[in-house]
Amino acid sequence: MIPEQFQRIALLLGEDAVSRLAAARVAIIGLGAVGSYATEALARAGVGHLRLVDFDTVRPSNLNRQLLALHSTIGRKKIDVAAERVRDINPACDVRTLDLFLHVETLAQALEPPLDLVIDAIDSFRPKVELLAACQNSHIPVLSSMGAAMRSDPLAVRISPLAAITTCRLAARVRKALRRRGVAVDFECVYSIEPPASLPEAAPSDPNDPTFERGRTRRPLGSLPTLTGIFGLTIAHRAIQQLTERGREQTATASNL
Repeated sequence: MIPEQFQRIALLLGEDAVSRLAAARVAIIGLGAVGSYATEALARAGVGHLRLVDFDTVRPSNLNRQLLALHSTIGRKKIDVAAERVRDINPACDVRTLDLFLHVETLAQALEPPLDLVIDAIDSFRPKVELLAACQNSHIPVLSSMGAAMRSDPLAVRISPLAAITTCRLAARVRKALRRRGVAVDFECVYSIEPPASLPEAAPSDPNDPTFERGRTRRPLGSLPTLTGIFGLTIAHRAIQQLTERGREQTATASNL
């Protein structure tokens, strides 16, 4: 019996799809602007097992674009706010949280099996490359978000394999780094075909950014709640498609054996 809250999904995708989503295990790595919206959508779609990975706290600068950022949540860990929200949406969801900064030493913990899908919503270059390389080398399906900042056209958002993206500088850098390691670049990404706006002449690094203390300076980038939200919802939509399609394919294969 499909719970009432998922009946409209069943009306569109079928009861088997709802069951596959309930059995799916998804890790969302990075709970910022893109990751928070992706988490929300997957919780509302009935994904039954979510692993939420982030090390950051909610800050005032997050309020313009991050779903988890409220004045009442400032200073709290993003993973804690996200887990509470997911459980309030779907109490049956098995939510696991990992309070960690993703890098080489923490990859194994973040990707501990079993996982059906990883959503990469990291905005730091080197951790993103390490995560994507680990997923590809371990044959873990992954969907990755490229650059959503400095863009304002909602109609320019696309989904494509990383190998085919030609309009995103972040995608080009990630692709180059992965190819140097001999890593396949055929996984899908959400990106924009809109050229990014120019950076302001003197955008200072943010000393309140937790990565600042790790020796990496970061220039704040302009962003809109609409574009980052669209990126997150788009990557979640593709995740739903992949999880339900993969389950259908596996069922068909088993029935033919």
